[in-house]
Amino acid sequence: MKKKEFVEDEIEDVPVSPRLCEQRNKYGSVPGLDDEELAAPEELERQIMLQEWGPVLMLPVRGKHGGFLPEVDEHGMDVDAFGTVDFARTMPEFDKARYKAEKLKEKLRDVLMMLDTVKDRLPGTATFRVLKYLRMGIIEEEHIANEDVLAMAKLIARAGRIQREIVELRKLSWKRREAARRQRLRRLEL
Repeated sequence: MKKKEFVEDEIEDVPVSPRLCEQRNKYGSVPGLDDEELAAPEELERQIMLQEWGPVLMLPVRGKHGGFLPEVDEHGMDVDAFGTVDFARTMPEFDKARYKAEKLKEKLRDVLMMLDTVKDRLPGTATFRVLKYLRMGIIEEEHIANEDVLAMAKLIARAGRIQREIVELRKLSWKRREAARRQRLRRLEL
């Protein structure tokens, strides 16, 4: 059996499906230009983000070695003020104990903020009486039933430990700096 071939002229208007719709650009169009000639939507979003956040992204950033980059001339010599012998002589030596104390100070600040948050959830005098008895050794942490009071007691103990460490590190740093000063004075006297 042979299939009957259809001639295009014989097919008349076929109704269009109601689900068929014209696809449009979600950003609109420009009269007289095809949508293909317009910038891609992703490119437009990138340009807008760059326009809004460009000044923030252009701010200088500290490198992994800290500070600013040195100015170097064509011969590789450091020509800025920080490369001079005078600056190197007056620049103090890095103090590990002082650095650790500063980091612990930041940690202490965080603990105190958490402590303030927990403190706002607790009623007044009874809480502080329980903490006083805990500090005096009359009761133990296991005897505290309220979780917020227990959290506050632990945070207070943690803040106290951090404060003691900071004081010890500062004393150690001061002793080291004082010993270095004495050694320099002895060298000058000789």
